[in-house]
Amino acid sequence: MLALRTSTQPQPVAVDADALALSVARLGAPIPYARDSEIYGEGEEAEYIYQVVSGAVRTYKILNDGRRQIGAFYLPGDIFGLEIGETHDLSAEAVCDCTVAVIKRSSLVKLAKGDSSITQALWTLTARELQRVQKHVLLLVRSAQERVASFLLEMADRTASAGSVVLPMSRRDIADYLGLTIETVSRALAALEGQAAIELTGARRVQLTNVRELRRLDS
Repeated sequence: MLALRTSTQPQPVAVDADALALSVARLGAPIPYARDSEIYGEGEEAEYIYQVVSGAVRTYKILNDGRRQIGAFYLPGDIFGLEIGETHDLSAEAVCDCTVAVIKRSSLVKLAKGDSSITQALWTLTARELQRVQKHVLLLVRSAQERVASFLLEMADRTASAGSVVLPMSRRDIADYLGLTIETVSRALAALEGQAAIELTGARRVQLTNVRELRRLDS
């Protein structure tokens, strides 16, 4: 049974009503996607709403100069693809091999007409997505080290990790999310490790050894 987690930070997953998550999980068709495969493209009709069952998904936009800007990462339990308009503003891809539950938007809207809890959850999800976008925009004007520290805390919070975070995304993904280069991300991680704030214990595993220092950088 899939359920959305609550969080102290405005994350895509933070919806305070299990009814929406359960409806998508119950009515949605699980579809597997291979790593880097497209789930939907920018400008396509927003006909479906999605929930990550396993793996991870990224949404992104290709800028005019060819650079990729990642808008968000979605983890198991997260709902994505809910648009205000009729088309998708961003593209969505599988970060790794994943399974996504897919439900027709019209079916969910019809269901919401008879269930006020789902209607409220849809409004809450939309509001939290707007909060997330605002937080992301503000993050992009901070120093590289502050951005990386904030990202690690975000991932630890969303995955309910006590102190060790396994990142499903690559450093290139992290760089494109934080508006940095891969080299800058690597230097920021090395600097945080030099300050004993983190320990890189694997290619994508990070031990948060001094959460207080990370939170200071994120404040």
